[in-house]
Amino acid sequence: MSSPDQHPVDLVVEVPVAIVGAGPAGLMLAHWLARAGVESLAIDVRTRHEIETTHRAGILEDAAAKDLLETGVSDRILRDGYEHEGVDLRFGGISHRVDFADAVGASVWLYPQTDVFIDLADARARDGGDVRFGIRDVAVDGIQTNAPTVAFTEPDGTRVQVRARFIVGADGSHSMCRKLIPEAHRNVWFREYPFAWFGILTQAPMSAPELIYSHSERGFALISQRTETLQRMYFQCDPDEDAARWTDEAIWAELQARLAGPDGFLLAEGPVTERTVLRFRSLVTQPMRWGRMVLASDAAHTVQPTGARGLNLALHDVKVLAPVLLRALARDDEEELATYEPAALERVWRAQNFSSWMTQMLHRAPGADGFDLRRQLGELDNVANTAAGQRYLAEQYTGWPSGR
Repeated sequence: MSSPDQHPVDLVVEVPVAIVGAGPAGLMLAHWLARAGVESLAIDVRTRHEIETTHRAGILEDAAAKDLLETGVSDRILRDGYEHEGVDLRFGGISHRVDFADAVGASVWLYPQTDVFIDLADARARDGGDVRFGIRDVAVDGIQTNAPTVAFTEPDGTRVQVRARFIVGADGSHSMCRKLIPEAHRNVWFREYPFAWFGILTQAPMSAPELIYSHSERGFALISQRTETLQRMYFQCDPDEDAARWTDEAIWAELQARLAGPDGFLLAEGPVTERTVLRFRSLVTQPMRWGRMVLASDAAHTVQPTGARGLNLALHDVKVLAPVLLRALARDDEEELATYEPAALERVWRAQNFSSWMTQMLHRAPGADGFDLRRQLGELDNVANTAAGQRYLAEQYTGWPSGR
């Protein structure tokens, strides 16, 4: 964090809420507030181009998809997204479809986080929202006073001070705002896993209409989709794996081996256009509020991607936070913010549990032996082939009621 004294102020802006971080969570919060007639200013050190050209996968719970539609963000998800009414658990070389619609009457939407961001950024521009991308030298001050501020430098060099009544830190997993909570008062629960995901984008047709979560003796694989001609796939690897050393041929051989089975299933192959290694980490920070500042999304918590909870948790945070901020603003009482954390954290820890459960059930842990692998097969059989197991997976994966 830069010191405000280092940068004389050229422009002062006053808004009820200042949002540090203009990713999906920050922009959705600004949208919720605008619908209630409350102005905000959102900032991000990244340019809009940087954010919207960073490919991020995304599975949206039914409720999150409906929020985009019903609050007027965009209806593009209906044209470019894919509704999934189930998921394929593949183990022992055989596919087992879990029907979400049949089990719990819900579905999910395959709609990349990148597209959620584009829709929200377009909606903020359409509605005249104040969003500043590509800024630098961010300084947050006074969060334990009645006059907190956010200062930053515009791309043209203009130094701006934002005077707000409340500040929201939605500035990602390396959050500056999180560090403003004194270390002596900050609890961080952290878990790093002994494996990672090797992720690829490939120019190939879809291999399946819905996601495939595959367990094999070689380790986990996930077959996802992006469009009719661009697909996202992953396989379990060592956290220190060098993605650059893998040829297209080696990648496809590994993926095919992890999906191989007596049914003869084969992935549709194509050129690999992107390859990355995604480390597995989970984090939860408490408190999620300090003075007149609250944390949301990755600034407060991260979760491993197995259960597709990250984006959904971010959107749920701000759905809970928006009415809390409205009450705090109406009463000019920061103590109203105290109701946010327990409501958000209940869902956060549910999601941590679900993602951890999915992870341990599907991945091969270092040192796993024959007993471990066969125990996993027994667990997968329970999930895929019993009504109770199917319902549990469906309910967890499609999300819980928005009040929970």
